[in-house]
Amino acid sequence: MRRLLLMVAAICILSLDSGWGKSDAPYVQTKTTFQTSREWTPGCDIRADAAMIYGIGGDPCDDGRGNATFEQRADTWAERGYQTHFMTGLAWGEYKDYYTGLWDGKKHFDESQMQRDEDRIMHGLMIPYFVPTLSYIEYLKTHIARVIDYGITEIFLEEPEFWARGGYSEAFKREWQDYYGAPWQAQHESPGSAYLSNKLKYHLYYRAIDKVSSYAKEYGLRKGLDVHIYIPTHSLINYSQWAIVSPEASLASLPGIDGYIAQVWTNTAKEPGFYEGVQREMVFEQAFMEYGCMQSMTAPTGRKMFFLTDPVEDKRRDWAEYKRNYEATFAAQLMYPLIDSYEVMPWPNRIYERKYRKSPDSDEWDYIPADYATQMQVMINSLNDMPLSENKVSGSHGISVLLSNSLMFQRFPTFEGYDDPFLSNLMGQVWPLLKRGVPVGTVHMENLGYPEALKDTRVLLMSYSNMKPMEEVMHRQLADWVKGGGIIIYSGRDDDPYQAVQEWWNSGAQQFDRPSDHLFWLMGIPGGPKEGVYKYGKGRICILRQDPKEYVLKDHGYDRYLETVEKMYSSLGKRLEYKNSFILERGCFDVVAVMDGPCLRLEGDYIDLFDCNLPVVHGMDVAPASQKLLVNLSRIDRNRPCILASATRASDVVSRPGSFSYTAKGPVRITNRSRVCLPSKPSSVLVNGRESYEESRWDSPSGTYLLEFPADPEGTAVRFIW
Repeated sequence: MRRLLLMVAAICILSLDSGWGKSDAPYVQTKTTFQTSREWTPGCDIRADAAMIYGIGGDPCDDGRGNATFEQRADTWAERGYQTHFMTGLAWGEYKDYYTGLWDGKKHFDESQMQRDEDRIMHGLMIPYFVPTLSYIEYLKTHIARVIDYGITEIFLEEPEFWARGGYSEAFKREWQDYYGAPWQAQHESPGSAYLSNKLKYHLYYRAIDKVSSYAKEYGLRKGLDVHIYIPTHSLINYSQWAIVSPEASLASLPGIDGYIAQVWTNTAKEPGFYEGVQREMVFEQAFMEYGCMQSMTAPTGRKMFFLTDPVEDKRRDWAEYKRNYEATFAAQLMYPLIDSYEVMPWPNRIYERKYRKSPDSDEWDYIPADYATQMQVMINSLNDMPLSENKVSGSHGISVLLSNSLMFQRFPTFEGYDDPFLSNLMGQVWPLLKRGVPVGTVHMENLGYPEALKDTRVLLMSYSNMKPMEEVMHRQLADWVKGGGIIIYSGRDDDPYQAVQEWWNSGAQQFDRPSDHLFWLMGIPGGPKEGVYKYGKGRICILRQDPKEYVLKDHGYDRYLETVEKMYSSLGKRLEYKNSFILERGCFDVVAVMDGPCLRLEGDYIDLFDCNLPVVHGMDVAPASQKLLVNLSRIDRNRPCILASATRASDVVSRPGSFSYTAKGPVRITNRSRVCLPSKPSSVLVNGRESYEESRWDSPSGTYLLEFPADPEGTAVRFIW
């Protein structure tokens, strides 16, 4: 396995320094990437594998951008050895020429997403969120053609988003007539109208992605290029929380999609939730569920997934908060050992070149603190070496919660008789278990047709209090799974106003008052059953007549729910393990997260990668509500020289008897610290040919040397001799 990892690392290094970038480059599997609207600068040379160049006209929200064309911007990164990819927005972007009519001579103001008060939903000045009409789709194709003509083969179509509060523009009304064959209905008039409105929004971006991705593939083939299409998107959980509609899991059925970026970061993970009757932020826990949601969405399809983190966020906060939440989301993403590709950051210029508050109570603004900058680069470089692993995060496995895209359909507008604060009807099933160290998984109803969708699930948590099944076949797939030995714990009063929307379960031959009644009927259970456990084949369904939000909106509202989960899990011959932490081993790395409760004591020798000084630690306590990324020195081959942690990226690595050398590159104004494992105490450490050996930097017990020098994008030559 170690030899394989070294081969992968070598390929990544070769791709970075070979000058590959455009149409003359062979396709290289990308492990790390980032998005930028700017040209290369020495301060943003973060040394990921690839740079996603944003927009033909750049990022319209980037006030500091220059006038360079897309091609000129891409060239500057390719010349520095980066693979160059293309990213553009699906819902919004630098599309003023389309909006104002310069593109085709027709103004498209009526294609803005619009609220009930007739206010257009805007991302910035003259930057609307679009209703993706067929005309708009044709316009997007011109951008795709241009970047393919340049030689780009990796295209990222970002954020297909339709705000649930939209749905009042003239363009949307026309799309309603075409789709439903009936006059438009205002979504605020009834739950049925709202459901239909959001279902149409979902369809429109599904259609847009289908047509644009198909065009990109076909156009690429005509040019002799194999084009790959990826969708950077927030998680279904976050879009539901923020009342945004997007195709999400249904994209798995599109042949033109090659992968995704899970856009999970501080902004999404800070979304508060209710737990034990208190509204609170649970950043690590929220991020853990969002990343898991994205992995399960794509895992059955075998498509590529990148995980995103952001060292800052969209809102102006302070550096201390950014650092704390970055560590939480960073650790959460690493808890999924079957993902090893990452967008290491968006917009490096806003991280390195923008001022934020020094601390929460400070009125002083400053650039990124030196210690945080070094730590951040160490963390980013660890992703270049992060291996896949067959290990699992610690805890009792086999419990998953069921999701559907229709989670997004009931969030806005709200109606009397329905309230779901902070998506508590979903998260109420999750928080009581996750807080006790149970790694709850997710299953998407849209993926139930894949055999892999439920293969690791023994107990499935579900509710129709905040979502509805979009197709009858989904119920048949669930019933077959229970018949084969699966267990469902169904929570719900089934009395929300969306139960009666005009859908498949109450239309034509199907005449069920509630969608759950159809599922129960398939398993031989009469409609509207009382609480209890019902057998079906080799499996069972346990019905609890409470909405899941009731488990978390008051203190200890989850007691009976947890008793039920424990009982159902123990019926499988397993004991449900409770704790307040998660630990995962990935190669030489240990990823640790502690939630509420006592400190977690770790024994052993480690390098702490969340400490910019890269100390060697002999045992440590991990505090509550904190996380760690550690190099476990017990899993290091001390006889072979290697870089264990570094704020710069190494290339031209040469290991010979008695010496070890490489070239280190990184952004200017960053202090590089590296901890290097050596088979013997060095007699000489040369940095750009200058002797730099210091006795105090050698740690004999660990066999490591701590090296420090200013990072340089032009490269720093390092050589150890022993």
